[in-house]
Amino acid sequence: MPVFTRFRQPPTPADEPHEEDTPDEAPEGREPDEPHEPDVVEPEDPGEAVEAAPAAEPAARTAGPSDAPRPARRGTWRTWRTWRARHPRAALVLRRTTTVLAAVLVLGALLLPNTLVALEPNRFARIPAEAVIAAVLLLCLPRAARRVAAALFGLGLGVLTVLNLLDMGFTEYLGRGFNVVLDWGLLDDAQAYVADSMGGAAAAWAAVGAVVLVVLVLVVMALAAVRLGELLAAHRERAARGALTAATVWMTCVALGVQTFGVPVATRSASGALEAQAHRVADTLRDEAAFAKEAKADRFGATPGAQLVPDLRGKDMVFTFIESYGRSAIEDPVTAPGVGRTLDAGTKALAAKGFRAKSGWLTSATYGGSSWLGHSTFLSGLWVDNQQRYRTVTAGDHLTLTKAFRETGEWDTVGVMPGVQKAWPEAEWHGLDKVYDAFDLGYRGPKFSWSTMPDQYALEAFQRLEHGRKRDRPLMAEVILTSSHQPWAPLPRMVGWDEVGDGSVYDGIEASGVEASDIIADSTRSKEEYGKSVAYSVTSLTQWLERYGTDDTVLVFLGDHQPLARVSGDGASRDVPVSVVAKDPKVLDAIDDWNWTEGLKPAEDAPVWRMSSFRDRFLTAYGSTPHPTGE
Repeated sequence: MPVFTRFRQPPTPADEPHEEDTPDEAPEGREPDEPHEPDVVEPEDPGEAVEAAPAAEPAARTAGPSDAPRPARRGTWRTWRTWRARHPRAALVLRRTTTVLAAVLVLGALLLPNTLVALEPNRFARIPAEAVIAAVLLLCLPRAARRVAAALFGLGLGVLTVLNLLDMGFTEYLGRGFNVVLDWGLLDDAQAYVADSMGGAAAAWAAVGAVVLVVLVLVVMALAAVRLGELLAAHRERAARGALTAATVWMTCVALGVQTFGVPVATRSASGALEAQAHRVADTLRDEAAFAKEAKADRFGATPGAQLVPDLRGKDMVFTFIESYGRSAIEDPVTAPGVGRTLDAGTKALAAKGFRAKSGWLTSATYGGSSWLGHSTFLSGLWVDNQQRYRTVTAGDHLTLTKAFRETGEWDTVGVMPGVQKAWPEAEWHGLDKVYDAFDLGYRGPKFSWSTMPDQYALEAFQRLEHGRKRDRPLMAEVILTSSHQPWAPLPRMVGWDEVGDGSVYDGIEASGVEASDIIADSTRSKEEYGKSVAYSVTSLTQWLERYGTDDTVLVFLGDHQPLARVSGDGASRDVPVSVVAKDPKVLDAIDDWNWTEGLKPAEDAPVWRMSSFRDRFLTAYGSTPHPTGE
């Protein structure tokens, strides 16, 4: 009896299956995106294979809007199905590889720590509670809701990954985590730093790369979560058993405190990181209100000018900050020998000119960067450790140490700020009558990485423009030295003071210097160059004082913060050296009760004060009378 077979006609566009017509769940054992191939009936002719016909042919229809061509993605999907049908083994490998990568990405994001020091393999050999909870939730949802929930979960993981990476960077450079309320503006500063250190092109590419990376992380994480969600639904029964087993193991490990490689097996690090960020935000908002009230209270806020620093009348006061001059410069085995020799030599050279010095330690409000926080803490007597506090205090009229001299009416006040390259409205808060920025000092030489000019040149320009001029009143100056700013390459070197000129002498020095890219990833070389930079800055300052200091010159100099962790070391203190130098013995006698160390190098056990305490101690030591405000 002959065998009759029917050939299904090629489907019209209207007959093609819609994506929404696919079943909610893939059959057990089949990947959710695996097409269901039509059954094949073997014909009598072994050389011919024909498809089994459908039960009934679709009725003829009148062409209508639904017969319009499908979107292009239908063609793409059909091409993909065709390739997969022709290369089933390759398609299977691709599907499984994609699934494994999706699982690695999701689990990696859930277990990723937020510090570089914790980025070790043992951190990824744990069971995250969030993965178990997410699996149970996705198994309970219908298809549409499941996909939405998986995509949102993936986006959340992407955001968490970005925040963890930011935390790593901020901890490495600033010694603290990223604050989602306050720190977005610092990303612009980071780009400016890259531009100043490595050029505008590098900064532009770094910015583009960062944006692309963030978008890529968000998209890939969302796709990975959706992929895993569909896989769970395709194997619902086995997935449910696996989730139950994982939950049981997790709770058992928590109860017994099971650890592997020194870390708990059961973890909820992802949710813990989100909680930490939420607490950080809440603390920031509370701190803003509390600090605004604190800034209004000032022990010397209502003190008349005649009662401020009367014991320093007639002295030329110079307050100098040395960039990144921290305790590690004096105590780290790599940097200490060179910096120590420089401080000892400076002490002896100054003594030969009749100067004495006393030194101690201050704990800075910042670490690794954000120098302006250290400056404002030292000058205001307030603990200014974040950008919001800085904005609050500089917008007010809190008395600064430098402004106290202007309030007396007895001093001319100036600022030498070679790092300032744009409008700087904070000059009024600092109490400075005139500010010399990077463009006002007459420099015609090359930049040295971030630093716009060598410290020796900045000090020589200060001498030419202000300190060396005849004047009717003494001078109070705030000077910022920048040659020891990271990345510490290339570095300037000392030249004859009579050779400084307009800075052109530094052209060959900069060209022959070490490239920043040669040391930036090498901790030991970074320490070596950092030590050289501090030695250069200190030498520039002490030689300037030897050369130009008078009987009435009083110098107070200090570091603004420690260098970043790659140089200062993990867990390093925030202490910086501070020194008071003068010829007049009465100036140092006034601070005898501070118990500071003689010379420019503070002893290891010298007193350590919070940087915010210096203003009131200094004003009190030199005869200022307290008249509080805001109490």
